[in-house]
Amino acid sequence: MKLYYAETLAPRKACAVAGYLNLPLDYVFVDLGRGEHMKPDYLAINPNGKVPALIDGERRLWEADAIICHFAQRAQSALWPRDAQQQIDVVRWMSWNNQHLYRHEGALYFEHLIKPRIGLGDPDQANIAEARTFFRKHAAVLDQHLKGRKWLLGNDLSVADFSVGVPLPYASAAAMPLDEFPEVRRWHDQLNAFDAWRNPFPARMENAVAHA
Repeated sequence: MKLYYAETLAPRKACAVAGYLNLPLDYVFVDLGRGEHMKPDYLAINPNGKVPALIDGERRLWEADAIICHFAQRAQSALWPRDAQQQIDVVRWMSWNNQHLYRHEGALYFEHLIKPRIGLGDPDQANIAEARTFFRKHAAVLDQHLKGRKWLLGNDLSVADFSVGVPLPYASAAAMPLDEFPEVRRWHDQLNAFDAWRNPFPARMENAVAHA
């Protein structure tokens, strides 16, 4: 298997799950700053021009949530539950996250971390205020759900935890008010116990480039 990634949010979850499962992968760094994600050879793998993307035999797979589910199934890991209802719950939490919490975490991540990195100017305070408001709204839903539960699905760790939690390592740097939500903080501290969560990205050469 070959995983195309960059050191950004969506690829982080794919790299973290791969590391947690000790999957034998070839990692290919895609330099977004050099536009490698928009080159024809990469667009042949992911026509959306996004990372991550995966080649597994004849299969080309994109979207991080799909990739981590594929990883868990391929490894026959309990990260992808056997129970059909729990599988639906995984999809529910991934869908909820993408539509609600993640988009506002992503806005804070972009304003505080990405804009300065790529020279797009100062953070937009109006965007930050709006994103923090919605972060609080949706984090409160997650906080309430986690009461009495170790993980999102109960006692069992799943790909949903990796998916929903992925922006939280950047909470402090991106000014996410995480400490207002003690259950979410406790849940993320559990994820942080995994080395694959804390250090998901493989070591790479500084001049690494992507090849199809």
